[in-house]
Amino acid sequence: MSQTSQLLDALKKCLRAKGLTYQDVAEALDISEASVKRVFSQKTFTLSRLEDVCRFLDMSIYDLARMTKMYGEEESTVLTVAQEEALAADSSLLTYFYLLLLGRKPASIAEEYGLDELSQTRILTRLDRLKLIDLFPDNRARLLVSRRIVWRPDGPIRRQYERQVKAQFLDYAFEDRDEWLSLESTELSDASVKVLRRQLDRLAHDFDELAELDMNLPKKQKRSFGLMLALRPWTYWQILEPSTQLLTPPLESVG
Repeated sequence: MSQTSQLLDALKKCLRAKGLTYQDVAEALDISEASVKRVFSQKTFTLSRLEDVCRFLDMSIYDLARMTKMYGEEESTVLTVAQEEALAADSSLLTYFYLLLLGRKPASIAEEYGLDELSQTRILTRLDRLKLIDLFPDNRARLLVSRRIVWRPDGPIRRQYERQVKAQFLDYAFEDRDEWLSLESTELSDASVKVLRRQLDRLAHDFDELAELDMNLPKKQKRSFGLMLALRPWTYWQILEPSTQLLTPPLESVG
């Protein structure tokens, strides 16, 4: 795939992630929807027009190029057991690494958390030795892994933190407009479960895409959010065991 095609594919994903259509772009740029469709299909964007679309999306051409690179790479990384063990053993190291995954720069991390230069250098040096980052002069760092980490199912991180995270995440009222919790229970065929799994995968992917789109926004315009998705064979009977006796057919009387 050419670099132009990759760039336009990333631009389409940005529009889709923000819920925008070609008609929205046309209205913002004061041109016809047909013109927008034509430049996308024929790949005839001028730099000026590309800049206009990026500005409409509150991003720069640099941001788009960075996302193009991201979409062309592996979408997730599985760390080695040794890397996970090192992170699990040091909460400060894990927190710093997590902030780097969010796109935060070492200088902003140090300023927000009050890290002196020596403390920050020690953390960055450890991450460099673990081959999680490349460390450059003046404590500049470049990630060597995808921003989306898939923790090992029975690895050190999940063993140490998963139960705590689940309990803390769900111990919440979920009452405000930007909070949501729903628990549904029904009977589904294997085919329906496969469809639902694809939709959940798509939602998780959209969550990552939106995070990438918002990465360069000022910190004051963002808040940290968590998204927990789960699907498993389950029935209310598992928590209503005494009541299930009411559903047991009575024994037929004898004689």
